[in-house]
Amino acid sequence: QVQLVESGGGSVQAGGSLRLSCAVSGDTIDTYYMGWFRQAPVKEREAVASIGRYGISTYADSVKGRFAISKDFAKNTLYLQMNSLKPDDTAIYYCARGRGSGPPRVAEDDYDHWGQGTQVTVSL
Repeated sequence: QVQLVESGGGSVQAGGSLRLSCAVSGDTIDTYYMGWFRQAPVKEREAVASIGRYGISTYADSVKGRFAISKDFAKNTLYLQMNSLKPDDTAIYYCARGRGSGPPRVAEDDYDHWGQGTQVTVSL
């Protein structure tokens, strides 16, 4: 059974940084595209970043230049480094494993396993 467990969320002031981790068990992550999504209060869940099997990544316009997604095959873990955080980044962040291999994808339907989420709160 594939399980994803996020960690690293918390409260930070605007301009600060956080690194989210997503530990995956039950399968390896090296052949799948992986993604980070977030859901803010009263908003729909949105894609933040995705990384394909061979390391190509894509980002939402709102986080380009501030966030970086990466994979550690040895630790079977997905990361999201978040810098220059803004109050608009406040949300629950979810990691997800794709349904298959290939380039990064941003549609939720392309993912079949999800973590439980970790809260990120950015204050002024």
